Amino acid sequence: MQKQVVLKISGEVQGVSFRGLSRRKARELNLTGWIRNEPDGTVRIVAEGQEGDLIKLIEWCENSPDYIKVDRVDIEWSNSANQFNDFTIK
Repeated sequence: MQKQVVLKISGEVQGVSFRGLSRRKARELNLTGWIRNEPDGTVRIVAEGQEGDLIKLIEWCENSPDYIKVDRVDIEWSNSANQFNDFTIK
């Protein structure tokens, strides 16, 4: 089943290649959506795809490479709006 997830990732996640690595992982999982840095120092991801693949993305974010320090991942689920064609960095 297609779902959408919005993630707010807190920690030392800006300026450490997190967006690029996340985009690569999302594309590997055939997800669509986007990722961007927020003014408050967090990173926001909006992703759509199969629920199991979205869970894999969440797990990857929570256990990202050692040089990226993720303190918290806030998760908000909804039904897919099928509004994206690719996964991009904003």
